[in-house]
Amino acid sequence: MDKALLFQKFVKFTTSVHQLTHEITMGVREDTITPLQYSILEYVAVTGLVTPSQISDCLYISLPNTSREIKKLAQKGLCEKYTAPEDRRMQYIRLTDQGEVMMNKAFATIEARFWERAGHMSAEELAEIEQAIELLKSKVFHDRQPL
Repeated sequence: MDKALLFQKFVKFTTSVHQLTHEITMGVREDTITPLQYSILEYVAVTGLVTPSQISDCLYISLPNTSREIKKLAQKGLCEKYTAPEDRRMQYIRLTDQGEVMMNKAFATIEARFWERAGHMSAEELAEIEQAIELLKSKVFHDRQPL
């Protein structure tokens, strides 16, 4: 196995993922929020209860900037802080009902765009893609530690 070639393929693959993500998410963000705020909402929607530190780490933004953007999103009624009953020092962020509606609308558009690309595939091809995603998730994209 040529590890350098495998790495080059990995880099090309991740670049393609970023390009596709950009294409299928273009225009799904409402004008009332910034791209960064959308990224925060998307992360919370996909992950569930998260801490501001987890958001900061995942999106590569400073904790003070994360806190400021969360505050703006909370003022817009899209997310809220949740204090863990078992440890009142822990604060989590979750979507409000309004935030869930916004993200469900965005995900519906993204899903439609996904099926525009993948809808022509056979059941076997879709199963292969699902297996490939699960393999990548378990072997490469598993919970990671910051570099």
